[in-house]
Amino acid sequence: MPPLAAELFDYALPPRLIAQHPAARRDQSRLLVVERGSHAIQHRRFADLPEFLRADDVLIRNNAAVLPARLYAQRPTGGHVECFLLRQVGADTNLWRCLIKPGRKLPVGATFRHATGEFSAIITAREADGSAIVRFETTRQQPIVAVAARLGEVPLPPYISRDTPSPSDRDAQRTTDLERYQTVYADPARTVAVAAPTAGLHFTPELLATLAAQGVRTADLTLHVGLGTFRPIATDTVEAHDIHRELYEIPCATQRALFPPRDGRRIAVGTTAVRTVEDFLSGHSAPLPGSATCFAEAGIFIFPPRTFRSVDALITNFHQPRSTLLCLVSAFLAPGSTDGIAWLREIYAEAIAREYRFFSYGDAMLIL
Repeated sequence: MPPLAAELFDYALPPRLIAQHPAARRDQSRLLVVERGSHAIQHRRFADLPEFLRADDVLIRNNAAVLPARLYAQRPTGGHVECFLLRQVGADTNLWRCLIKPGRKLPVGATFRHATGEFSAIITAREADGSAIVRFETTRQQPIVAVAARLGEVPLPPYISRDTPSPSDRDAQRTTDLERYQTVYADPARTVAVAAPTAGLHFTPELLATLAAQGVRTADLTLHVGLGTFRPIATDTVEAHDIHRELYEIPCATQRALFPPRDGRRIAVGTTAVRTVEDFLSGHSAPLPGSATCFAEAGIFIFPPRTFRSVDALITNFHQPRSTLLCLVSAFLAPGSTDGIAWLREIYAEAIAREYRFFSYGDAMLIL
């Protein structure tokens, strides 16, 4: 088949539909339900999700916790520095790949420190992609992630703006975002993401309890969501796009849930769960021996006419134009063909006409 034009995954979105704040209650966000077999669409609330699931279904969830990754500091000259933590380098908890602003003024060997003195840092290397390798020193001999948990700002996506006029308002907004830009099942021991697995933001403890009571099970994995998830396709064709890579972990119990015998459906909570599962299954025909956790790096790019190995349904948010996530969802709508591209455009047009809220803090879609 000919290459897919990237413009097929473009659409016009009124800026007013980009959600700047979460819904008052997580499960009161709207839910657009798509039945692939009948092409039927329903407009519901996320709290209605139990009506569409049944006993023995398995929710495959990304339990990564979001790191407050944006740190502010000062150079010895007094100039301001913004340091965005991307990924730990190796086993050293204080050696990180970071984005630095202003990058041009901070060469290898440059230093900066927090105003309170809680951490200092030195740039040890510069990478071709513009990132820097930074070594941190902390006053309490803690990992820098522990310092970031206290001092860092929530790494909200660039399409969410915050204009808070006073320190007290800023602190209140940080508290809200720390809570709401995080799933209720995020594992604090896996504070590894710089972007939330947003499809999971709609779940509440009460909704999860209701699903468990009706026999719906859960299986967790961890994808270290990176900033690449926000990078649009800038090439003319989809195939020419250089897909980002992300680390993942799949424990033994979740691996077993992906293979027969299977009674219920495997329902991925978000594109991050789909990407992890599909990458793992592309190289494995059975769980790893013993009780081994799979540690790997996802480099898979999912777009039409891809088929799916172990995902039967998908919960997802509404994604940005020309995004790799939009490619994945269109493939899932019509596996094995390119029909999902036009269908997704129709679904998004319907969502826009009905003024659904888009992107990270927006509404959700269930594809059955």
